[in-house]
Amino acid sequence: MGDKAMLKILLIRPGVTDFDEQGRIKGTLDIPLNENGTAQVAQTIDELASQEIDAIYMSPCQCCEQTAELLTKSRDMKAKSLKGLKNLNHGLWHGKRIEEVKQQQPKVYRQWQEHPETVCPPEGERLADVKARVETTLAKLIKKHKDGVIAIVVPEPLTSVLMSLLKESTLGDLWRAECQGGGWEAFQMTPGGKAAVAQTPIAT
Repeated sequence: MGDKAMLKILLIRPGVTDFDEQGRIKGTLDIPLNENGTAQVAQTIDELASQEIDAIYMSPCQCCEQTAELLTKSRDMKAKSLKGLKNLNHGLWHGKRIEEVKQQQPKVYRQWQEHPETVCPPEGERLADVKARVETTLAKLIKKHKDGVIAIVVPEPLTSVLMSLLKESTLGDLWRAECQGGGWEAFQMTPGGKAAVAQTPIAT
């Protein structure tokens, strides 16, 4: 008997947008990829060219939709948008430069940097609620796909939330992650439902 088949998850970060390059908080704002972002996606596609993918899921936002569309172009498949993978709602922080928040709300800035789970962006979404819906969505995907390879395309800082769930690790500095784009990471799920990093860490 061979080894029991296991699920492999490819966590893919979309390319950057103008907001990312300007150091602005995009959260749930619908911002398209820019030229550099499209180039980052092209590199990801090139790196994953020999990787079989059975299904692709994505956040319901323009940069993820464009990334997934480019990824599926040569694969004769369609990506599925999932509400549970919607990015964090940053409320009144949307559109602000990270530097503005740092200057105007230094205490809150440090809290989000060191203990983001204790902060709720003004009129935004608590991180505990975000983690709960992402965890539920991830559990459904793992239950549905017991083996094979699935790709999940999500923007920062949701990428960091998903990685922390898969690695069972801390979130890290979400301000630093906020405007990052491009890259991917592979996780091999074990029969016990835990994940091990398989290859190519996302650059931070």
